Amino acid sequence: MWTLSGFADEIDPDPHTQFQTLNELGIRYVEFRSAWGTNVLDLSDVQIAELKRLLTQYGIGVSAIGSPIGKVGVHDDFDEHLARFDRALWVARELESPYIRIFSFWIPDGDDPAKHRDEVLRRLSALAARVGDQDVVLAHENERKIYGDVPSRCLDIVESVGSEKLRLVWDPANFVLCDVAPFTDGFASLRPYIDYLQIKDARRAEGQVVPAGEGDGEIPETIRALRDDGFDSFFSMEPHLAYMGESGGFSGVDLFGKATRAFTGLLDAEGIAYH
Repeated sequence: MWTLSGFADEIDPDPHTQFQTLNELGIRYVEFRSAWGTNVLDLSDVQIAELKRLLTQYGIGVSAIGSPIGKVGVHDDFDEHLARFDRALWVARELESPYIRIFSFWIPDGDDPAKHRDEVLRRLSALAARVGDQDVVLAHENERKIYGDVPSRCLDIVESVGSEKLRLVWDPANFVLCDVAPFTDGFASLRPYIDYLQIKDARRAEGQVVPAGEGDGEIPETIRALRDDGFDSFFSMEPHLAYMGESGGFSGVDLFGKATRAFTGLLDAEGIAYH
């Protein structure tokens, strides 16, 4: 049975509204990116403790820490970023999250990503090593304009780092916005490393994010293939229907609900059980 989650900060900055809406939609997990308008890694210890209380109150678990780790320039200070990563590891332990979302560093506009491959792999290897024996996995998202924004470089990352602590997030809309046909161009090669899905779709011609099934993200084909090979993990709603930017997106209560119903409608049509 597949498990629904979501970036609840797309609903509202207030965690009460976030969690109440998730309850109403039947979503039992959250991918934590921010609360009270503050990134999860910048929340105080007191705020994290309050979030733990609210998660218990609303009966919601954490599927992933939606961190911004790796969403800095490939030449930005890495030692400083490692300190921020240590905070992500602490937050993951406190909120009992099995995953931390990460990225593979912004590449300067106009540069050939291959020029920066060695430095990207050095940094990602250091992050994976820093996890050590902690019970958490790093999940790399294919964000636009980072090194791992297309299937070939996502594959390069996970195979070159070669750590069980580094796996892949599959984000179909981000691939579409990089002019990739996700299922056709990348699914077969990346499937052995995909642990986690973020659900948003996009239309290539307009560069516009849309509800699942309404764009070029080949989501029906993807979920059929995952069903047929026994995949069992998290599907995280990240609709971006009202706003999309480098640090995240926003949808609001109504559009988040619309996006969720669009995706669960696809699951229902394929006879896929979820909770």
